Amino acid sequence: MKTIYSKICFGAGLLGSLVLGSCTGDYMDYNRNWAEVTADEMQRDEYLISSLLGGMQNNVIPAEEHLNQFTECLLGGIWGGYFADSQSWATSFSYFNPSQDWLGKMYLDVIPNVYSNWLGLQAATSDESILAVGKIVKSAAFQRITDAYGPIPYSQIGTDGKVTAPLDTQKEVYTKIFEELDEAVATLMEHRGTSISAAADKVYAGDLDKWIKFANSLKLRMAMRLVYADPTTAEQRAREAIDTSDGKLGVMASNDDNAYLSGININPFYKVAYEYNGGETRISADLLNYMKSWNDPRISVYAKPCTITGRTNEYWGLRIGNEYAIAKGQAYSNLNIAQNDPILWMNVSEVMFLRAEMALYGWDTGDTAENYYRRGVELSFAKWGVESGSYLSSQTQVGTYNDPNGTYTFTPDTECVPAWNYMDQKLQLEQIITQKWIANFPLGHEAWAEFRRTGYPKLQPTAVNLSGGDVAAGKFARRLTYPSDEYKTNGVNLTRAVGRDLPDGGDRFSTHTWWDCNPDLVNE
Repeated sequence: MKTIYSKICFGAGLLGSLVLGSCTGDYMDYNRNWAEVTADEMQRDEYLISSLLGGMQNNVIPAEEHLNQFTECLLGGIWGGYFADSQSWATSFSYFNPSQDWLGKMYLDVIPNVYSNWLGLQAATSDESILAVGKIVKSAAFQRITDAYGPIPYSQIGTDGKVTAPLDTQKEVYTKIFEELDEAVATLMEHRGTSISAAADKVYAGDLDKWIKFANSLKLRMAMRLVYADPTTAEQRAREAIDTSDGKLGVMASNDDNAYLSGININPFYKVAYEYNGGETRISADLLNYMKSWNDPRISVYAKPCTITGRTNEYWGLRIGNEYAIAKGQAYSNLNIAQNDPILWMNVSEVMFLRAEMALYGWDTGDTAENYYRRGVELSFAKWGVESGSYLSSQTQVGTYNDPNGTYTFTPDTECVPAWNYMDQKLQLEQIITQKWIANFPLGHEAWAEFRRTGYPKLQPTAVNLSGGDVAAGKFARRLTYPSDEYKTNGVNLTRAVGRDLPDGGDRFSTHTWWDCNPDLVNE
C-alpha cells in the first residue's frame, strides 16, 4: 500500500497570505511555491482562479490518487457496499480497525485543501459567478465530510486564523449549507446568459445553468437525508429544490446535466484497482450478486470478468471483510474503468430516485413514485448505452452468492425485485434505494449514507469484525471516528462537540449521527 504525507497549511500563516507560501491547497501540487510565479503569469489565462477553483473541485471526490485511495476505495466504497479489499490488511475499514492515518484523511486533508482554496478564491476575485460556483463546490465537499463524521468545523473556520475552530453540530452544518446553496443559486440566476471560463471549471466548463441545477440537486439530496431527523425541513427544502415556477431551473433532468470531474491526468480509481500492489480493490460480492441475479446488462460496463480458474468470463464479486491471500482476492472481478475516465459527482438517475421517494410521501406531485423510479432506471441504462429490455418487469429474487472459493457464501435477506411493487410502500422504498445504489456506482460515500438512513440495500456484514466490540457482530459502522491528532490540536473543542452531539455513544463507529435516526434502525 502506498502512503502519502501532507503538510496541513491551515493556520494563521495560510490565512494571512492566502495563496503565498508552500501550501497551494491543491493536493496534487501542494509543494508548489507560488512566490516563484509573477503576478502577470498568474493572471494569464486566469491561471490563479483556475488553480484555486480547480483545487477545490479536485477535493470533492479526491482526484489525487493516494487521497482517493483512502477516502473512496478503502472507506466509502467498502462501507457503501461497492468494493472489497483484494487482500488482507492488518488494519482495514473492512474489519473496523483502520489506522489513525486512515481515519484522518477526510478531516485533516480534505477540509484544509478545500477551505484554503476557498479563502484564496475569495481574495483573488470579486466575480460573483465564480464565487457562487466556489460556494457550491465547497458545499458539495463539506456535505460528504459532515455525513461521515457528524459534527465538524464549518461556520467558524478561518474567523480567527487558527486551526482550533469550534465544531458545528451536523444540524448547523446542514442549515448553513442550505443557506449557501440558496445564495449561490440566487446569484447565478441573476447572471444567467453569461458563463465563467471553461478552463477554470473542470465540471461544467463554465455553464452556469448546469451549476444551478447541480446545486438544486445537491439540496434535494441533503433534504431527503433529513426525512427522519426533521421531516418538516426535509419536505420544505425538497420542494424548493425541484421548483420550476417563475423561471426557476429546478434539478437535473437529463444525462446532459450529470456532474463529472474531468481534466485529470489519470482516474484515481484506475490507479488503485490496477496499479497499487497489482490492484487493491475489487467489485463487491453484494453488488455483483444483485446485478447477476437480475441479469443487469450494466454489469459489463461496471466490472470485468474474473480470472478464477474454471470461472473465467464470469462475474464474481469479492466478499467485504474477506481474509483471502492476494493471489485469490485479485482473481475476482475488477472495475471496468479506463485511465482517462472522469470522476462522477452526481447523476440524474439519483435525482429521479430522490423524487420517487418524495412522491411516496406526497411531497412531489409532478409524477408518480413508480414513474420516477422507472425513469431513474432507464436514465441509468441510457447513460451507459445499454438496453433495459424486460429488466423493469422482472420478478426475479436476489439469489444466493456461492463464493467460487467456497468460504464466504451468503443468501441476502430481501424480497426486492426490479418490477415495481404496487402494494407495499416499505418494499417500494427498498426498490428505490436499491436501484439508486446500483445507478450511483461508484459513489461509495453516498451509498453508505443512504444505507445508514434507510437500511437499504440489504448488505452483508463484514466477514471479519476486529472492532473490539465497538461495532456489534453483524452490524455496520454509522460514522467515522475523529483522528487522534485532532484531539491533540483541537481537544477542547472536539471533546465538547462529542459530549454535546454524540452523547449516546461518544466518538465511536457505532454512534448514530443527527440525521441517522430511522426508528427501524435504532439498534443497528
